[in-house]
Amino acid sequence: MQKLLKQLPGLGYRSAERIALHLLVEHPERLAALQAALSEAATHIRRCPNCGNLCEGDLCEICRNPRRQANHVCVVETVPDLLAVERSGAFGGHYHVLHGKLSPIQGIGPEDLNMARLGERLGEGGIHEVTLALSNDIEGEATCHFIEETLLRGRDIRVTRIGFGLPSGGGGLLFADATTLRNALDGRRDWNRPIDPSA
Repeated sequence: MQKLLKQLPGLGYRSAERIALHLLVEHPERLAALQAALSEAATHIRRCPNCGNLCEGDLCEICRNPRRQANHVCVVETVPDLLAVERSGAFGGHYHVLHGKLSPIQGIGPEDLNMARLGERLGEGGIHEVTLALSNDIEGEATCHFIEETLLRGRDIRVTRIGFGLPSGGGGLLFADATTLRNALDGRRDWNRPIDPSA
């Protein structure tokens, strides 16, 4: 059990040992409830077929909410990034979760991400702005360029990029505080589209 717990993000050897002892020795009555909760989550929670967020029904709460701005989509890497932006209260549109970013070194290509559905959503029309809220590192920038080149080129859609006040490297959105995220979204800038030589 300890070895499995240690594989979870944020848990080292001592934390995993402490949790295992807590559940098995100190409070074994909590183990059954935790097992039931995990089993229920695994059965009922899945990815939203529209945006990639977590949901229990046909669509996630954000996609179902008629008060959200459906014409503005914020593209994020992970569900925790989406939750971080939501906590900031700075964005009232819809999201698209890629579930990662392009990384040729790790063998992660477009087919491994939620790119195809993003292309479908853009093709359906009605989206006026796409905000790229990806990490400010090489993989994040490469993913932004891929989206621009393959999914957004030739479309009459404003493309913006956040980054003001966000640290470079992994976990930029996840570990930023609400004020920093709000400033990053409020201060988003137009993405510099590459010049199309055929235009």
